[in-house]
Amino acid sequence: MVKKYIIDETLLPTRWYNILPDLPEPLPPSLNPATEEPVKPQDLEAIFPKEIVRQEVSLDRFVTIPEEVREVYSIWRPTPLVRASRLERVLKTPARIYFKYEGVSPPGSHKPNTAVAQAYYNLREGVQRLTTETGAGQWGSALAFATNLFGLKLTVYMVKASYQQKPYRAILMKTWGAEVVPSPSNRTRVGREILEREPDNPGSLGIAISEAIEDAVTHEHTKYSLGSVLNHVLMHQTVIGLEAIEQMKLADDFPDYVVGCVGGGSNFAGLAYPFYMLVRDRKAPKNVKFIAVEPTAAPSLTKGEYMYDYGDTARLTPLIKMYTLGHDYIPPPIHAGGLRYHGAAPTLSLLKKHGIFDSVAYDQVSVFNAAVLFAQAEGFIPAPESAHAIKAVVDLALEAREKNEERVILFNLSGHGLLDLAAYADYFEGRLPAYEYPKEKVVESIERLRAHLASIGIA
Repeated sequence: MVKKYIIDETLLPTRWYNILPDLPEPLPPSLNPATEEPVKPQDLEAIFPKEIVRQEVSLDRFVTIPEEVREVYSIWRPTPLVRASRLERVLKTPARIYFKYEGVSPPGSHKPNTAVAQAYYNLREGVQRLTTETGAGQWGSALAFATNLFGLKLTVYMVKASYQQKPYRAILMKTWGAEVVPSPSNRTRVGREILEREPDNPGSLGIAISEAIEDAVTHEHTKYSLGSVLNHVLMHQTVIGLEAIEQMKLADDFPDYVVGCVGGGSNFAGLAYPFYMLVRDRKAPKNVKFIAVEPTAAPSLTKGEYMYDYGDTARLTPLIKMYTLGHDYIPPPIHAGGLRYHGAAPTLSLLKKHGIFDSVAYDQVSVFNAAVLFAQAEGFIPAPESAHAIKAVVDLALEAREKNEERVILFNLSGHGLLDLAAYADYFEGRLPAYEYPKEKVVESIERLRAHLASIGIA
């Protein structure tokens, strides 16, 4: 009998892995658009606590996890590594498939790994309220969970399309004491201006970020919290991969492929970066292929350009170098709300640029086909975001069958889909379009971005 669940309570990491010193070249600095100069750490302290800023720029390879954070982690960590043996049998593949199941956390996703850390550091520095954005609601609910534990107030700007599609995620946030605002809203100058131009604007993560930042910088004792993209967020998520490395040892196996879905990049990086560390240090028993999976509706890594861009629609953030569709990208209301972001994390983008990490994009109909196949084989109903990774895994496993090739595939099941059943209803009723973001729209957006960068003197 194949051992399904690989859990050992001693595997909870004591340190996060910081990839910055291990990148193939130094990360291009974030730029202040007003001065064209690299952003100084103290500039970020207007929206982040000092310790988060320190972690954002740190070149320490490992950062100690505070005991207060590990204590909260222990509610659900270490998370199980599961052998998907039933899926293997359904696919008739010689591949061995494993998944790291992050859906066992109280909010049901990987997001609390950084939410708990960020709430803790803000509390320690006297912050009373946090603001943030959320797409599908996974991040907002995770931060609501964390701020509730540490006694902080929270305001969440939730992308309006997701707020309407996923009302139960908003209820989850409210249950943990958060205020939830559909974005764009009349609460901020940014939101009011957008609604004046487009009263029916469905919102985007870029817009919600703008609103959350504006709220933070215009109120005392308030800071902003981000759920993906930046270095400190991805670093906090490496507990996933650090646990998985030790669990693969217990399984006496090692992956040929590490797969994860990508919006901003945190859950994929959380699994992949520690394995990258092993490969880089020549401590891996074999080479590993890293595959980042995104929706064809928001294909920043597969169709975007590697260039400087803002992290938000209103240009309130510094300019960061990343694969981007352009900060004015307005996504279609696909159900994978957590993947509807215009850019990818700078560290992930740099690894993609160097060909160390690869990317692939799928439409949501093929993704839900794979999600249902997985649910019927393994029982777990995946979130639409995680289902993108499952689609890639199924393709890799079928390719192994065609080639009669033994291979080991590891992926991150980063959230459950129990609050995404409306998406499954649309799938079963045939209401899901197989939407692909047009390349010409990317070209138009990138041309506008290049013209804007030229106007402020940034190449």
